[in-house]
Amino acid sequence: MAFYAFAVFLSAFLLFQIQPMIAKYILPWFGGTPAVWSTTMLFFQALLTGGYAYAYWLDGKLAGRKQGQVHLVLLGVSLLVFLAAALAWSSPITPDASWKPRGVDFPVLDIFKILAATVGLPYLLLATNSPLMQTWFNRAYPGRSPYRLYALSNVGSLLALVTYPVLIEPSLALTAQGWFWSAGYIAFAAFAAYGALRTMRTAQTPAAPSPALSVDDPPPSAAARARWIALAACASVLLLAITSQMTQEIAVIPFLWVLPLTIYLLTFILTFDSDRWYSRTVFTFAFFLISAIYTLVLGSGPGLNLVTQIGVYSILLFVCCMICHGELVRLKPHPRHLTSFYLMISIGGAIGGIAVSLIAPYLFKGYWELPIGLLACAILFLGNIIFNRTATTKAGMLRINATVIAGAIVLLGGVLLLYVKATSIDPLVAMRNFYGVLHVNEMNADNPDLRAYRLAHGATSHGFQYIVADKRRLPTAYFTEKSGIGLTFLNHPKRPGPIRVGILGLGIGILASYTQAGDSLRFYEINPDVIRLAEGEGGYFTYLKDSPAQVQVIPGDARISLEQELAAGQPQHFDLLVLDTFNSDSIPVHLVTREAFELYLQHLQPEGILALHISNNYLDLRPVVYNLADAFHLGAAYIETPADSDRAYLSLWMLVTRNQSFLDQPAIASRTLPRTVDPSRFRLWTDDYSNLFQIVR
Repeated sequence: MAFYAFAVFLSAFLLFQIQPMIAKYILPWFGGTPAVWSTTMLFFQALLTGGYAYAYWLDGKLAGRKQGQVHLVLLGVSLLVFLAAALAWSSPITPDASWKPRGVDFPVLDIFKILAATVGLPYLLLATNSPLMQTWFNRAYPGRSPYRLYALSNVGSLLALVTYPVLIEPSLALTAQGWFWSAGYIAFAAFAAYGALRTMRTAQTPAAPSPALSVDDPPPSAAARARWIALAACASVLLLAITSQMTQEIAVIPFLWVLPLTIYLLTFILTFDSDRWYSRTVFTFAFFLISAIYTLVLGSGPGLNLVTQIGVYSILLFVCCMICHGELVRLKPHPRHLTSFYLMISIGGAIGGIAVSLIAPYLFKGYWELPIGLLACAILFLGNIIFNRTATTKAGMLRINATVIAGAIVLLGGVLLLYVKATSIDPLVAMRNFYGVLHVNEMNADNPDLRAYRLAHGATSHGFQYIVADKRRLPTAYFTEKSGIGLTFLNHPKRPGPIRVGILGLGIGILASYTQAGDSLRFYEINPDVIRLAEGEGGYFTYLKDSPAQVQVIPGDARISLEQELAAGQPQHFDLLVLDTFNSDSIPVHLVTREAFELYLQHLQPEGILALHISNNYLDLRPVVYNLADAFHLGAAYIETPADSDRAYLSLWMLVTRNQSFLDQPAIASRTLPRTVDPSRFRLWTDDYSNLFQIVR
């Protein structure tokens, strides 16, 4: 028993430790967008399904000795792949820079390709281990239930997720994490090989045909299998949708990937451990209550307190997953059919992942999957309440539960309709792709002199442009003349002569309003929809068209593009390099590391200026930038500009340069605020290490 328990625990631990680790490693290659995590999850859900299908095939088609032989061969192949990767890369699971993507239009295939090459076969075998060990345990101990091993595997998964952001991520660089995980996988392979050999030794003859099923043990019907899939798919949709909701406007960090996944696994542990953890009546009322609270949070918008948002979404996920998984447990079959049961659950999880990662971004114009998933959860729950009752179910309580859930369906249906209207009908433009949701709205429609068009990415404004001719070239939002970047343009040492400017992040191109004839302006932008709108599609924004400068827009991740230019012997010699990538609350960490700064300085003139826009609702990037400036012996100025009633938003800028005389001139020095944070308390960020917990406001 101890062998099976430890083998299942270890494989589950490694299975879920690799997910945030490899996702964080490849995140910078795809612009740091939250969709990287949901796509990574889809890949792992698909492999999990493959692993369960393999276990189902192995158990149903091969005798015990053949099972062991096939499994040993696959384990051996995976170790050979590990050896080859260890010789080629910095660790067996961290690919080198040659794997970075070249295009930006459909990154899903690139993510799948990288994951398949790095962790595909090891993950498949880890996914196989739990159902396979449970099957072998059921043969060795036919009188004991293997479902407790399933709960134990979820404990291992939960421990992996909890320890990653708390212990592993803050303590170890990514390369070191890769080596430690690889060592764990080798240990797993040894245990799995022993299990296969043990099965081979105990299998004296080919597996006999299964005995006839008793009246009390009928095979699962197609309807039962469909319900397993539907409940698992619903839980998967809610997991990914709530994770996206947290990360798109807070931060793309492992903690906010791990927290929902931890809750998801916790509900598996509780529901599969014992029936006492799940009460239909309790969760009926809990579902209605949290649905009402979710409606209030949705109406409050992103200005709501960070902790409150995370708390509400976490409770929402817990209640919904307890319902989905609790109902699954009520429908679980005899252990004879456990591999089929797990296979259907994994298929449902993969279907949910496909719906959120592949279908929703190209079918929906907003993040509608969360209200749709909640509505689906309520409908499935109501169906189970009505059609899956036991002999002890009281008619009165059944009617109460059904009525409460019917009320929740009406509430959530109304929320969905209002949300769809607000995100797709009210805006002038609503579009969504892998990188997020864009809206174009009209401002001040009743005042012709102040009428303007505004671009928003989710809940983050990218600025607005006035329509009337005499105001059309005015800089707005975070970029007005009194802002840090406005002061930099107006007081640049090379003015009134021409300057060469690089800008990471396009928005609607407001900074083009500062240019003059002879200037060169080079934007880097990963979102193709943003590029089309800024270049004039729809006729809403004209900053780029109106600029007298030479303007170029380079599609793709900014850092990768800059690296490729440098590798091609084409340093850009910028007089000013602007990082306008952090005002969305979900920040691309890879653009503010030591390696990134090294890259920027190679593209800057010796006296050039690096300007970072660090306005952010939840994160204070000042200590990170001060640390980087100190590491490269650069001067740094922090400038804060309040909002006004006209065209300025509250903006926070940091100016970093070797040119101390620029920072000392009165226009800059008079607006520079003193250092009020001690950067020495913060570890320098690198590509291998970053810690967003330290800079939460």
